[in-house]
Amino acid sequence: MQGGWRWVQETGSVTAEHPGRLRFRRLGAGTRLAFPQGTVFGERWIEIGECCIVAEQVTLTAGMLPGLDLGPDTVLTLGDGVVLGRGSHVIADARVTIGSDTYCGPYVYITSTNHSYDDPDEPVGRQWPRSEPVTIGPGCWLGTGAVILPGARLGRNVVVAAGAVVRGEVPDHSVVAGAPAKVVRGWDPEKGWQPPLRTPAPVPIPEHVTAAQLAALAAWEAGRAGSSEAVPS
Repeated sequence: MQGGWRWVQETGSVTAEHPGRLRFRRLGAGTRLAFPQGTVFGERWIEIGECCIVAEQVTLTAGMLPGLDLGPDTVLTLGDGVVLGRGSHVIADARVTIGSDTYCGPYVYITSTNHSYDDPDEPVGRQWPRSEPVTIGPGCWLGTGAVILPGARLGRNVVVAAGAVVRGEVPDHSVVAGAPAKVVRGWDPEKGWQPPLRTPAPVPIPEHVTAAQLAALAAWEAGRAGSSEAVPS
């Protein structure tokens, strides 16, 4: 059963070489949309860069409904190396741009359209929605369950905390959290991160260490952990 499911996942995934029924305006080399995919439509107006990872059940849509003519310009753009976590949604009625090397955790929601409620006598779902472009700069990290609302403009290397609801402009090299999200940490060229980070910076891997050596070290540590758990207390 597990082997059969792995075959289905591999066969059902979407790549530039095997796009299946999906015909994106651009689908870069090394990019993979995992199977099963979520709702996908408006592919003619969607560009996906190289080496992107789109996890299972991710929704990618351009336009309010399938079959609309959205004109000559791209509506949804994912730069190179973008990662969209499982169950995430990117809804682009107006233009949405996600910069290269931006990583999204599971169930992130990015939308350029929101319901309006101007008329107090009309059900909200029947009122015409409002749309504004969304821009997410390169190198950002969006935590699990983050929501990016219409008109949001995130700078470079922005961290969005899990569950945050973001609207408006977020400066480069900042951390936002809360609903609505507010800047809780920023980078000062002279003082560094303010407030200062509470954890030590990770030690970089030496340049001479190979991938095979790292794999061997991980296996050795796993074996040592297993041996220590087997020792009776």
